[in-house]
Amino acid sequence: MTKQQVPLIDLCAAESDSKDLDLLDNACRDHGFFILSNHGIDREIEAMWDASRRFFARSRDEKQQVSRTQTMPLGYYDRELTKRKRDLKEVFDYMRPKADGKNLNQWPDDVAFKAALSNFFEAASLVADRVLKLVFLALEERLDASQPQGDPATSTVRLNYYPTQDPLDAAARSDVQPLGDMALHHHTDPGILTLLLQDKTGGLQTLTKDQVWVDVPPRENSIVVNLGDVLQVWSNDQYRAAIHRVTPRSQDARFSTPYFFNPAADAMIQPRESLAGDHSHYHSFTWREYIKGRVDDNFTDLGVDDIQIDRFRRSA
Repeated sequence: MTKQQVPLIDLCAAESDSKDLDLLDNACRDHGFFILSNHGIDREIEAMWDASRRFFARSRDEKQQVSRTQTMPLGYYDRELTKRKRDLKEVFDYMRPKADGKNLNQWPDDVAFKAALSNFFEAASLVADRVLKLVFLALEERLDASQPQGDPATSTVRLNYYPTQDPLDAAARSDVQPLGDMALHHHTDPGILTLLLQDKTGGLQTLTKDQVWVDVPPRENSIVVNLGDVLQVWSNDQYRAAIHRVTPRSQDARFSTPYFFNPAADAMIQPRESLAGDHSHYHSFTWREYIKGRVDDNFTDLGVDDIQIDRFRRSA
């Protein structure tokens, strides 16, 4: 693997100097991944890591007190499906905390945990907005207020813990899908883009256009960025939603934290006119209907793979 395959992009430098944009552009057309340095949120990331490790070190009973369900989609979960296969991981999901408390977040009894994750969410939201503008600069497009944007109100953060062994006991395993062959099975993220923090254990891989799996290496003080389905549609297939997976950890457990930057709930998803012209590759669809189809498949095997953007692709 070369640095050009998954390039390192200095965020501040790239915003004012276009020399790195060709590397970013090539990566987004091939596999949809790049690595971000000089992002300015090291303090919030360090506090987030501390909170994540504390949470997953809790007993199983403590974690299950904030378990999510099909009607309560945020909180702890240890039996998620990807591509109809159970992943070897535990997760904790949350959204931006609302001032009135009227959202679906479930918090453990740990004031410092909530504060650290709230601060991380706000810092990551600002970085995600800057990164989106950078991606469109690479596409030689400028975003303005009249164009679709990311919305922190619909965006989410997930704390991931990948253990070396199945977190479910024998009794629990009898009621769920058996583990697949990956810690996290291959998929694309449904939203605009993802900011991913990963520890030093490795295991993250992305699929190139040539159908080769390449490593996305851990790099200190950096953020991994991968493009999602919405950005592939907005770009009319000029950029790829990143197909990625996590290989099993045989010796050391793995921690990671993605921030999923999503559109507004009522956003209509379709190729940008300036990038599609008279050859739009997709019918329009709403973010609300798309994300519902992706989330529903996390809980049970519906008999088919979860919804993909190809469902909305126009025939040639």
